[in-house]
Amino acid sequence: MTSFDARLRVVGQSGFPLGVVVDLSGDRMIVTAGTDELADWAVSDIQVHSLPDGFHIRAEGEEVVINVSDGSLFASEIRRRTPAG
Repeated sequence: MTSFDARLRVVGQSGFPLGVVVDLSGDRMIVTAGTDELADWAVSDIQVHSLPDGFHIRAEGEEVVINVSDGSLFASEIRRRTPAG
């Protein structure tokens, strides 16, 4: 399992980013904050775009932005797991 410390915010909502852990395990992206699971998406069901303010992730009609502690490794892992990679 590949795990990344990150900050997450929801596009269009104000407030401070939330500290999260993003786990990329197999074909899943699981986002947790402490003991709470915030998201569990199949990588094939998400769209990820790297923009100047972070990685924009679209899934289930929502868009979040994450700032990952190791952005280059995260981008590499996402590319490796997606068909269009």
